[in-house]
Order: sequence, then C-alpha cells, then structure tokens
Amino acid sequence: MTDPGALLLYDGSCGFCAGSVQFVLGHEGARRTLRFAPLQGTRGTELLRRHPGLQRIDSLIWYEPASAGRGERLLVRSSAVIAVAAYLGSVWRLLAVVARIIPRPVRDAAYDWVARHRHQLAAESCLVPTPEQRVRFVD
Repeated sequence: MTDPGALLLYDGSCGFCAGSVQFVLGHEGARRTLRFAPLQGTRGTELLRRHPGLQRIDSLIWYEPASAGRGERLLVRSSAVIAVAAYLGSVWRLLAVVARIIPRPVRDAAYDWVARHRHQLAAESCLVPTPEQRVRFVD
C-alpha cells in the first residue's frame, strides 16, 4: 500500500456497510483524504494475509500505513468507528471523544451486536460513488 493516507476497509457485500461508507462520504466536509476498499478486494485480501489476527474481522477496519517514526496503525470494531467519527470532525469528533470514555469491551459488545445483525439492518444495496469519489476507492 503505497498511498500514505488512511484506508477504511468495509464488507463490500453488505448493504449496511455500503450505507456507512455513503454516510462518511456525505459528512466528511472538505477534508476528503480517507480512502475506501472492500475487504474482499486486493487490498483487503493483502491486509488480511499480512495480519492473520484480522481474519475474524469481516465488517470494518481502519488502516494507516507506516510513516516516518511510526508503524502501521490498525483499528478494528468500535475503535475503527471512533477513528471514522474523529476523521469526520465537527460534532462527530466530539462523539468520538465521548465514546472513548466507554470501556472498550462494552463498546465492542455493542459493535459486535450491530455487526452480527448488519445484513438485517439494511437492505441489499450497491455502493455507487460519484466519479469524484471513485478515485478514492481502491481495490
């Protein structure tokens, strides 16, 4: 992964996940630095191969490649959602700060419940980014 920006990996076969990506695209303001990739794509497969501990994660991963003086950063489950909220800024950043107060096991239990039921929570849908958004999607 050569681009230094953060990458949000999502379940490409999930309507709830597609809706979540659309939510980020609609609420990110002018920042527009986050990239997106389906877990089932080349980047997702490569990341899961390099990090076997992530094999059980099938819904959302926040990934930042290594940079000067810092190794890769991988966030999963509720921590990935908090990273997305912080990225969005505004009131979402405030919600991210509040969410960090909640103990991770409690946050992750709520995340796991949503992840288990995500296919029932949203209808099947295709993620159709605009041409401007499309350049931020990687395979």
